[in-house]
Amino acid sequence: MHDAFNSILLIFPLYSFFSRLHHFLYEKMEIAWNSHGLEVAYMVLGWVAFVLWSCSFYPQFLLNFSRKSVVGLNFNYLLMNNTKHTLYLIYNASLYFSPLVQFQYHQKYGFHQMIPVAANDVAFSTHSVLISAAILFQVAIYERGNQTFSRTTIGFVTLVWITVAVCFFIALPSQSWLWLISIFNTMQVIMTTIKYIPQAVMNCMRRRTDGFSIGMVFFDFSGGLSNYAQMVIQSIDQNSWVNFSGNIGKVLLSLVSMFFDIVFMSQHFLLYHSKMAASTPSSKLNNTVTEPLIMSPDQPEVANVPVVERV
Repeated sequence: MHDAFNSILLIFPLYSFFSRLHHFLYEKMEIAWNSHGLEVAYMVLGWVAFVLWSCSFYPQFLLNFSRKSVVGLNFNYLLMNNTKHTLYLIYNASLYFSPLVQFQYHQKYGFHQMIPVAANDVAFSTHSVLISAAILFQVAIYERGNQTFSRTTIGFVTLVWITVAVCFFIALPSQSWLWLISIFNTMQVIMTTIKYIPQAVMNCMRRRTDGFSIGMVFFDFSGGLSNYAQMVIQSIDQNSWVNFSGNIGKVLLSLVSMFFDIVFMSQHFLLYHSKMAASTPSSKLNNTVTEPLIMSPDQPEVANVPVVERV
């Protein structure tokens, strides 16, 4: 009798688990788009956002390559950018691919709600990690003048990864993976906000934006707008705004990015552009690409004026 009772206690958790899993899979299959047109618009906007946001990295990458220099680009921005995209990749990939994380999402927000992460989100964050790492590699091989990573930024990024490790061990006993990746999503939003500040301040202190690609800003703004519109389309079709609260990181990522893009465009076209054009001939601006940053004793003094002082 005692053995039979123990068997019942063993079977009950298994039955409960498979019952919940069946309920999850059944409900997930029932979730469908109400409008085929809105579904197509959702996919189109998502991949447009992927293309635009992905393209936003290349103007800076190509500018660095053509100049063989990263002078004017803030290194602290680059390091935080790579860290934040890594956290965002963990969030997107986990919620998109893991049935367990998806089940926990539905438990929290409702089994009738769609998962708020699309294939384009995973593709974008994967590409972002790779290309931001490539730009960091350019920092190691190209001329960078006296620019370095600040100790504050290195300490902050180290603190972020320590926090990630601590949160992982907190989530491990209860397997609270949705909570864990939600922490990552929140951290990437905070880093998105912080990462733009060094570049904005640097532009302000230098009173110019040369070395920082404005093309990147255009792509970034357009991608953020498309990304936000994609979420609006899903909410309209499902007659629910839960996907905004369910993936608040994606919403804030779009809004924060567009805000700082407006700041950068204002700096480039309104605050410092006219001053640069009035004080520096275009021939001199073109020559700064090839002029050395360090004085050489074999060249005339005029030809060895540092770029930072001439532009």
